[in-house]
Amino acid sequence: MQTILVIDDEANMRHMLTALLGKSGYAVTTAADGSEGLRLAGEHRFDFILCDLKMPVMDGLAFLAGMRAADLGGTVIMMSAYGTVDQAIETVQQGAYDYISKPFKLDEILLVLRKAEERERLRDENRQLRRRLDALDGQRSFGGMVGRSRAMQEVFRLAEKVAPYAATVLITGESGTGKELVARGIHRLGRGEAAPFVAVNCGGIPENLLESEFFGFVRGAFTGADRDKRGLFEEADQGTLFLDEIGELPLDLQVKLLRVLQEQEVRRLGAVKSQPVQVRVLAATNRDLEALVRDGLFREDLFYRLNVLNVHVPPLRDHAEDIPLLCRFFLDRFTARHGLEVQGVAPAAMDLLMRHRWPGNVRELENVLERAFILTDKRIILPEHLPEPFGARPEHRRLDDLLGTYSLKQAKVIMERRLIQRAMEHTGGNKTKAAQLLELSYPALLSKLKEYEC
Repeated sequence: MQTILVIDDEANMRHMLTALLGKSGYAVTTAADGSEGLRLAGEHRFDFILCDLKMPVMDGLAFLAGMRAADLGGTVIMMSAYGTVDQAIETVQQGAYDYISKPFKLDEILLVLRKAEERERLRDENRQLRRRLDALDGQRSFGGMVGRSRAMQEVFRLAEKVAPYAATVLITGESGTGKELVARGIHRLGRGEAAPFVAVNCGGIPENLLESEFFGFVRGAFTGADRDKRGLFEEADQGTLFLDEIGELPLDLQVKLLRVLQEQEVRRLGAVKSQPVQVRVLAATNRDLEALVRDGLFREDLFYRLNVLNVHVPPLRDHAEDIPLLCRFFLDRFTARHGLEVQGVAPAAMDLLMRHRWPGNVRELENVLERAFILTDKRIILPEHLPEPFGARPEHRRLDDLLGTYSLKQAKVIMERRLIQRAMEHTGGNKTKAAQLLELSYPALLSKLKEYEC
């Protein structure tokens, strides 16, 4: 039997809800204010909580804050009068599942409860699915990357195979494909979490500072060298040095890098003697190093020294079947980061994501999803939450553009949402006038504003 806690300062309302919900098969407990409700919620686990917004002692907002602070479970549904709807919406933004306006019919409450029950059922199914997926984690992920496609499984297999060895690895692929994640995964499997991992973008250091950054210097080596400084190779000793965008290194430094790789020792600028280092070098590039060799811009001997083992990370367009899995992965990450929750990506939005060419690859997908995640107001990612170049917002498209793209039901939603937006703009946000203009009842307009997130 599902349990419900009813919190309302009006005794008649508590008695009425107890009787009505009891007849519908719920076990009902009541409280006269938020403080008493918070105590009961701390003592018992309730499936659902119906809480009035305006109450003495502790109102609904304070109750919700107390629930969140104490990390108490239960799905909270707010009850509010017409005049407090804006505040009720605020409670949803702060974690309440939904709100219902007073006065209401029993059917309205039961409908909200049924929807909440369905949400919890889906959440349970998702948790079970994620546990099953986590059990197969080694088959679908590597170093913070996920993918079930054949192309990504080959990347994971090869990276795992080369990880135990000390040989250099050249990781190739377009920008945004996850080359550094591959490098970090190889490092963790090969050297372990405790060993240093030093990453440097070879194109991000001014050319006149490259040598001192890579090899360090001793005091007095040049004007301004008032202390000894360790270079990147020394920082990475007994660990891994990741050279990102290796193709950007100037030729004179390529010579010195080759010597370090061959001799496993470095000499600081101004030093008399070299010192040994035990460093595994992983390099990455989005450029064609063989073409650079032919053009005389990259040393052939260094290329072959780096390219002992090669791992190529494919562009996202070549494994687009992984996009739904990546979306779920990123949405879970954003939930943890922002403290919000998104149910998923709507089919129409997923279709746009699947058809996009992704020139920025997985990094672009992550950025697009995070933007959409914030704009959804904790609901579901829709096409209009996606930025250009995914196309104009659907509600702004011509009728001809909707044909063949959306079903009649989807097109109706798009048009209805736009009409409501226009009415609200025309009336300066006055909901009563907007309802009259649209020939809707006030509660019906509030319901649609909430549904369409206008």
